[in-house]
Amino acid sequence: MAAAHVPVLLDRVLELLAPALADRSAVLVDATVGLGGHADALLSAHPSLTLIGLDRDPNALARSGERLARHGDRVHLVHAVYDELPEVLGRLGHRVVDGVFMDLGVSSMQLDVAERGFAYSRDSPLDMRMDPTAELTAAEVLNTYPAADLARILRDYGEERFARRIADAIVRARAQEPFAYSGRLVELLYDAVPAASRRTGGHPAKRTFQALRIEVNGELSTLRRALPAALSALRVGGRIVVESYQSLEDRLVKRALAELAKSRTPPGVPVELPGHGPQLRLLTRGAEQADEQELEHNPRAASVRLRAAERIVEAAA
Repeated sequence: MAAAHVPVLLDRVLELLAPALADRSAVLVDATVGLGGHADALLSAHPSLTLIGLDRDPNALARSGERLARHGDRVHLVHAVYDELPEVLGRLGHRVVDGVFMDLGVSSMQLDVAERGFAYSRDSPLDMRMDPTAELTAAEVLNTYPAADLARILRDYGEERFARRIADAIVRARAQEPFAYSGRLVELLYDAVPAASRRTGGHPAKRTFQALRIEVNGELSTLRRALPAALSALRVGGRIVVESYQSLEDRLVKRALAELAKSRTPPGVPVELPGHGPQLRLLTRGAEQADEQELEHNPRAASVRLRAAERIVEAAA
């Protein structure tokens, strides 16, 4: 599986991080190490690099551990969610790091293992936990949340136009039999979403499955905490690269980087006030996407949005 995994925008990630990692005993945090594709390439490109790899999925850590074993003690893998970055760095004795890489969303391994329940194309248990040791599952959300909460999740996390209609259908269906497998949910969504929208809006299950996954794993709230922590951990000259795969994530990344890349000196003041200048320099103009050549070899890169920035002054205490 690791050998078949194609890291998204790998060359661009290497290019953006290289100035912060080259010619030094650098430390990089791969906050979502997954199957280790990006990590392996970064370690190979920088022989003095130490990599701290985080992942909430112990199965991913086991596989990436096998893949990265050849790099020896330059690799430290930690079972943690990326908003735990400050605690992890503290335990490992690092105050600042040279780079942070974040490859957000569901991993290829999680999509490809039917039993994990992330893919709506196969009938599988409604699980969707990125960390199998966590408690909340998609089935529990579907079977216990009130209709209003289900509608909110579908609307806010899935940007689903028919959120209330779907939520009401779920509540009626679960009164007859609790949800356990994805196939039944997909059938309900086909019936609940109007035919005209099914013809033009993509698979009717896509938005609902995204919303459930985000709720089960607390993805957006975790990212809101993780981004400031990652940016604060960068040394001057350190770089962050983030790959997002849906608009809600990308919006959070865009705002976090833009906020620190702008001056806080009031308009009209002729000189930059001390401590009010930009803390980051944006390295990408907007969000970068995969080109046709990459998409030909790696269709899963179709929705990627890459943003990057460099710290130019020390983080505020």
